[in-house]
Amino acid sequence: MELLYGTWHWSISGFLIGITMLMLIYFGKTFGMSSNLRTLCTILGAKRKSNYFNFDWREQKWNLAVVFGAVLGGYFATHFLNGSHILELNPRTLQQLQQLNIDFPNGKIVPDAIFSIDAMLSVKGFLILLLGGFLIGFGTPYAGGCTSGHAITGLSNLQLPSLIAVIGFFIGGLIASYFLIPLFF
Repeated sequence: MELLYGTWHWSISGFLIGITMLMLIYFGKTFGMSSNLRTLCTILGAKRKSNYFNFDWREQKWNLAVVFGAVLGGYFATHFLNGSHILELNPRTLQQLQQLNIDFPNGKIVPDAIFSIDAMLSVKGFLILLLGGFLIGFGTPYAGGCTSGHAITGLSNLQLPSLIAVIGFFIGGLIASYFLIPLFF
């Protein structure tokens, strides 16, 4: 069970991602999570409202299994594979969180000050979620895909737009980490 509790070396994870990408390329598929939202909206009848949703969703139904597997895998990992030290943060990270008045995760993956139900139902938390959802909802189709699609599929296919998008994702993450989180919290 230690194999499941611990972190894997990057070469093992990278090799498994590479094998998965070769299989997807062989079967003519591309990986990405954001396309599933378009598929779900089409299934629910959004094609009557917009031509963007007018496509054969049955060609993408295999990708819905990826989303289902991610949700199911996350559930099993947190409820059944929760080892004694699932998360140990660097002491400097804990010090920086304390300076921002953010509580320690205490073995959880994320701190309650940002990601608890109470924080999300507050006015500030709701507005942050609304703005973030708006930016993701419109930015993903504009960028031609999500972080996983560009970083895994696009980069493995040596696509220049994916490289530019991934660089933009990293810059956006740095800006959020160093400027926006301290501003909001």
